Amino acid sequence: MIIDVHAHWGPWFFAMDVSDVVDNVQVMDRYGIDLQIVSATEAVVYDPRTGNRRLADVLTRTDRLLGYLAINPRDLAAAEHDIAELLPTGRFVGAKIHTDYTDSPVGSPQMRDALTLLDELDLPVLVHTWDRAVLELAQVCAELPRLRAIAGHMGGLGSHWAVEATRVCPRLYLEPSCSHAPAGRIGQVAEHVNPHRLLFGTDSTLIDPAVALGAVAAARLPKDVMERVMWRNAAELFALPTP
Repeated sequence: MIIDVHAHWGPWFFAMDVSDVVDNVQVMDRYGIDLQIVSATEAVVYDPRTGNRRLADVLTRTDRLLGYLAINPRDLAAAEHDIAELLPTGRFVGAKIHTDYTDSPVGSPQMRDALTLLDELDLPVLVHTWDRAVLELAQVCAELPRLRAIAGHMGGLGSHWAVEATRVCPRLYLEPSCSHAPAGRIGQVAEHVNPHRLLFGTDSTLIDPAVALGAVAAARLPKDVMERVMWRNAAELFALPTP
């Protein structure tokens, strides 16, 4: 079984040929991915209110996708409205915050307010992290009592900081998708991190899943660790049915 915890639905401004839910499912079938947790591209890069609602409609059409509610920390009133309206559908299982598109660095006051809101709701959140931002996310996570945060890209090229970050907060998870990571990155991180804190993500449909799958295969993880990475940790984090 494979659960992809970092994926997207909808066209990108530089990849317009991946716009329909059919595209997601075709890519998943090609690589044996059973379930994707997706955010709407429109919600991440442009307008959360319209994008989240378009995704809510898409999620009624397939049981292969679950959703992240995209949140802009600079407009928490809108985020609270989206959460109240869309979370009860049962098709959204977490939140997504892209620090660059929202111009909200992890250490900013508005980001702290957004993470505090998600802590109060006990809603897992996927946060875009690069370089030292993964350490900042871990620090905020440690200061909040319940927050479960996923460091998207596990710091990108700063994955050595991701190892340190998991020691700061045991509720921090690492998701390794990256378009240009150095060889051996996943294996090096897995050697030093609690295997219960490792997840699998592809950044599809922005990046072909072959990149992430190849990187994980190259890590040659032990069978029990591979199972945790590919699906079991995600199933536990998001309270999903297990095979």
